[in-house]
Parts: sequence; C-alpha cells; structure tokens
Amino acid sequence: MKKSFLSLIIASLLLVGCHSTSKDEKYNNLSPNDIYAQGVKNVKRKNFDQAIEDFEALESRYPFGEYADKAQLGAVYSYYLNEDYPSALPAVERFIRMYPRHPHVDYAYYMQGLIHFSEAMGFFSRYLPMEREDRDPTPAKKALGVFTLLTQQFPNSPYSGDAKQRIIYLRNLIAQNELVAARFYLRKGAYLAAVNRASFVVTNFDGSPSLAEALSIMVVAYREMGLPDLANDAQRVLVMNYPDSPFAEEVA
Repeated sequence: MKKSFLSLIIASLLLVGCHSTSKDEKYNNLSPNDIYAQGVKNVKRKNFDQAIEDFEALESRYPFGEYADKAQLGAVYSYYLNEDYPSALPAVERFIRMYPRHPHVDYAYYMQGLIHFSEAMGFFSRYLPMEREDRDPTPAKKALGVFTLLTQQFPNSPYSGDAKQRIIYLRNLIAQNELVAARFYLRKGAYLAAVNRASFVVTNFDGSPSLAEALSIMVVAYREMGLPDLANDAQRVLVMNYPDSPFAEEVA
C-alpha cells in the first residue's frame, strides 16, 4: 500500500515536471528581444496572463541581462492591468529595492502609487453603491505617500503631473473619511473623539472642501464639552474663512 502511494506521488511529480518543461520549451528558440517583444504584443492584445508568463520567463532565463529590468517592469504593468494587485505590489517593490538609481525608477514609484490608488478605489466602490469615504483609508494613505514622494524626489518626471492631480483627489478622499468618523462620534456623544478627528482634518488637509464641516463639528463638540472659548475660536475661524458656508450658519 505504501509502495503504491509512493509511486503515485512520483508519477505526479514527473507529470508536473514534464508539463513545466514543455511550457518553458517554447522560449528555447527565442532571443531575449523576441521574448520581450512577445510580452509587449500580448499586453497590447490584453492577453495579460500570457504577457506575465513571457516577462517572468524572460527574467528567469536572463536574470543578469540587459532585459532583466524591462522584464520586471513589464510584469508589474501586466499584473496591474490584470487587476492582480497582490502580485503587482511586491513585484514593483522588489524592482525599487533592486534598482534604486534606475533611470526609470520614477515610473516604478508611479506604478506603486497607481496600485495603491486602485486598491483604494476597490472592486466594491466601483460596482456597488458604497461611498468611497466609508472604506478603509489605508490604501489611499499609502497611495498619497507614494505620489507625494514621487513629486518631491522627481519633480521633473513625466508622471509628476498626474501624481499631483491624484494627490488632490486622495487628500479630499481621506479628509472625507475622517469626517465620516467625526460625524459618527458626534452623534454618539463622544465629543473628544469627534474633535480629534475634525482637528486632524483642519491641521493636515489645508484647502480641502471638508474644512468648513470639520470646523463646525469642532464648534458643536466644544460647546457640548462646556468649552466655550475653544468653541468660539473654531467658530471665528469658520466664519472668517467660509462666511457663506451653510456650516457657518448652522453654528451661528
């Protein structure tokens, strides 16, 4: 019985080995340039699974050649287009570790930001009626950090302009997320927690459309806490900067 079971395992392993070998054999007569061109062609055809296989085969066959970095970036891009973010993220992080001074490392950072950005949008926020600010802000904060790094360290990068636009969107999204929590705490009577969330928006997201509401939450919470001086200070800032805001009228 043991012998039969062992024979079955060996046969299975041989079968897998033969399959892997035959799968890899198709690259035997192709040059590095041919494999790379094939990967690019499959990306254009939106055949991303095959493109990933091409780029991974290129890197495994020529790990120290002139196409190794191109293969890694090609795989990252293919993972991203295939919406396989769990594979794309470690792949792009590995590229940045291996090639910190690469002439196209700015592109790698841009892709890292895009991956986090896409995670922040998420499947459910695209296909279900769920407010994006109600979702976990962690991927959005990571995307904001990467795009900020890109614009600061590579201000002349061709990707810097798009990154700046995404930074504006992400800052507003994260600020709204903080306000969701602040409103919740205000309704529950957790006024200190509401103030902390609202003041975080005021301190960290200057220019955000969420500032007026954040200040109004601070006014209400401070009043409920019996801190009229702090409430008056917040109200004064609110009226001075947003005199026509409905939030200024609500706390007048």
